[in-house]
Amino acid sequence: MNQTPAYDYDVLIIGAGSAGLAALRAVRRHTQRFALIDAGPGGTTCARVGCMPSKLLLEAAHAFHRRHQFEAFGLRGSEQLSADIPAVLQRVRAERDRFVAGVLQTTADLGPRAITGRARILDPHTVEVDGQRRLTARSLIIATGSKPHVPDEWQALGNRVLTTDTLFEQTDLPARIAVLGLGPLGTEMAQALAHLGLDVTAFHSDDHLAGLADPKVNAALIQSMASSMQLQLGQMPELRAFDGHAITVGAGAFSTQVDAVLAATGRRPAIEGLGLENLGLALNERGLPEVDPHTLQLGGLSVFWAGDVNPDRALLHEATDEGEIAANNALSEEPRAFARRTPLAITFTEPSVAAIGMPYDPHWSDEVAIGGVDFADQGRARAGLRNQGVLRLYARADGGELLGAQLCAPAGEHLAHLLAWAIARRSSVAELLEMPFYHPVIEEGLRTALRDLQAHVHAPRATPGPHYCEQSSLDCLD
Repeated sequence: MNQTPAYDYDVLIIGAGSAGLAALRAVRRHTQRFALIDAGPGGTTCARVGCMPSKLLLEAAHAFHRRHQFEAFGLRGSEQLSADIPAVLQRVRAERDRFVAGVLQTTADLGPRAITGRARILDPHTVEVDGQRRLTARSLIIATGSKPHVPDEWQALGNRVLTTDTLFEQTDLPARIAVLGLGPLGTEMAQALAHLGLDVTAFHSDDHLAGLADPKVNAALIQSMASSMQLQLGQMPELRAFDGHAITVGAGAFSTQVDAVLAATGRRPAIEGLGLENLGLALNERGLPEVDPHTLQLGGLSVFWAGDVNPDRALLHEATDEGEIAANNALSEEPRAFARRTPLAITFTEPSVAAIGMPYDPHWSDEVAIGGVDFADQGRARAGLRNQGVLRLYARADGGELLGAQLCAPAGEHLAHLLAWAIARRSSVAELLEMPFYHPVIEEGLRTALRDLQAHVHAPRATPGPHYCEQSSLDCLD
C-alpha cells in the first residue's frame, strides 16, 4: 500500500469489540500507522454482557434443573436442593470479569494508539473524538457494535426493566419476572431464569422462537420451554399497570403481575451520534448505509463496516471474520470480495437449538429433500433422560448434497458443528453415511436422520456398510 503522509493514520478503527479487535490484529500485521477509538466500557459485548455471562448463568440453571430427573435415576433427596441466586450471580460476575480482563489485555500495549472517547465521523477520512480532537486516516473501519433495545413504553419502569446489559449486575432477582422477546438470547435467558426457580412468563409477538423457521423444530422448542414457564405467543405484550410494586403485563385477553421485566427485544446498531450522515451516502429508515456483504465497503468510499453494527450477522465468529475482511480491504488499493463461512447459529437452551446452512423455506419445491429424526426413542438420549427434540436435514434432491439443517436436540451444539463442516465441504448424504458412527452416542440420531433424508434423494445409494478392499490391509485404512 502506498503511504499517504497527508493522513495521520493508514487506518482508524472505531470500536474495540470483537470485530474491532479482529481488525486490529489484522491491521497490525501490515502497518503501525493505526489508532483504535472506543468510548467504553471496556471488553467486548460477548465477554461483558453477551455470550459468556449468559452461558455462565445457563450452566448454573441447567445444573439445578437436572434435580427434577434425580428420582427417575433412582437418586433421592433432590427436594433438599435450593438455588442461592445471589451466589449464582456472584460467580457469573467473577468469571465474566476474568474474561473481560483477558480482552482488555489485547489493547494494553497500544499506548497512544488506543484512544478513549466518543468518535464522530466528519467526512470519509476525518473523525472527531469527544468534539475536540480531529484525526485523519486513509481508511475507516466502523465496528461500534450494538446496544439493547427497550421500547419506549417500557422505559417508564425505570430500573424494574432489565436488559442483558444490566441483568448480570443484579445482586438478586425477584420471584416473578416477565421476559419480553424470545429471539435466541431471550429464549436462553427465559429458560435460565425459569430453571433457577423463578416464576417466568415469556411473551413473543411471533409464533416462532429463537429465529427458527422449521415448524417441527419450533414445536419441539415450544414444548420444551412451556414445561418450565408460561408462554404467550403471537401477540405484542403491553404494559397495563405499574404501581411501584407490581407490574401488570398482558397480551390479548391474558394478563399477569410480575416484579420485573427483562426486555429481550433485540439489539440495535450503536450508531447514535456517529455522524454517518456525513459520509454522503443514502441511509435507510434505520439510519444505516448499504453495505457490500462481501467487501464490507460503504459505497465507493474507503470506509468499511464490521461486526454487530451489521444486524444481519450479529454473532461473534461472524464479527471476527468481518473485522479481518474490513482490515484487509482497508489496507488494499482495491477491495476484494471474500466468501463467507457456512451460516451457523446456536441457542444454548436445553435441548439446544441450532440453524445451519440454508434456512428452511415453507415454499420449497421438490428440488429440496427433507429428512429428520425424533430423539424420543434415541438410545443414548433415553439413557441420559435427554430424549426430547428433533433434527431436520435439507438436501438437494438431485444428488443429495447437504444444504442446511435446523434442530432442537440433545448435544445440539456439537451436532450443529458436524453439520456445518459437512455443508462447508459440500458433502452428500451418501458420503456422510459412509462416516463411522460409534455406539451408543447421540450422533447415531444424526445417522437416523441421514438415512431418512437419503430415502427422499433421487437415486440414493444403498445404505453403506462394511465393504471389500482388495488392496493391502494398510491401504484399506486410508
